[in-house]
Amino acid sequence: METNELKFLLKLLGFTDYRADLKNFDVFKTEKNKICRALGDRELVDYTREITAVKILPPGQALLKDPGEVPIADKELKVLEKISKASGKIAPSKITSPKAAERDAILEVLSQRGLIEAEKSIKRAKAEVWLTERGIEYLRDDYSPNKGSNPAISLELLGNYLRFLRKTLRLKPGEVSTSLPISEHSSSETITNISDEEVLQIIEKLDKELGTENYLPIFHIRQKLQPPLSRDELDQVLYRLQKNDNIELSSLVDPTPYIPEQIAAGITQNIGGVLFFVSLNTEISR
Repeated sequence: METNELKFLLKLLGFTDYRADLKNFDVFKTEKNKICRALGDRELVDYTREITAVKILPPGQALLKDPGEVPIADKELKVLEKISKASGKIAPSKITSPKAAERDAILEVLSQRGLIEAEKSIKRAKAEVWLTERGIEYLRDDYSPNKGSNPAISLELLGNYLRFLRKTLRLKPGEVSTSLPISEHSSSETITNISDEEVLQIIEKLDKELGTENYLPIFHIRQKLQPPLSRDELDQVLYRLQKNDNIELSSLVDPTPYIPEQIAAGITQNIGGVLFFVSLNTEISR
């Protein structure tokens, strides 16, 4: 393992649940993305990704010639048509309609259906990186410094590693949490006797704090409000807010950026995918 790769991992151990914004690794300068990708290729870390380029594939071209042959939503068809007009690869930013979040979700669907080829890279804005279960196992059980190596590990990084070992060696395999915490601002507050309006305000506050651009994953809300609310009580509040047109609940298309516990925090439906995102429909008075 390269010295900077080891330092990257040991620095990651210093964050809650071994998960952090990639901007915290600016000490590695231009190397940080390269290091992150290299560790990701070895499945020691994972990180949030975004589609950086797309191009239409032969099945997509065939669908455009006879769209009635295969069921496809109108918005998906329009995006596919725009991609087909490019001579080669096209950046998602060149597709100006629909809005970015909906466009990216459509691109994921088209890619999963084999209609387009989608290249992905580390998310450019607000990217996060986290230690995987394989990474935990490697640092706990397998890592051994090369003979004669001189990585010049600081006492801070060494301390991170020692705390990691003390924690993980006390636990059975699989008991180490890699869930994403909510911000410090909201985790320290105690909430009781919550009204639907207060839940709406908390959703708006979390969205701003976490920078989720009006696509707030439900697991953040559960971490904030359970307790005092039970899981079912919070589900019912969200359903009421949706019924009153205060919010929209939408499904998860690409599970890649999330761990199973976060996905399980969504609202399961009898038909369709798990409801995972909450979007505000109205501006809440401040």
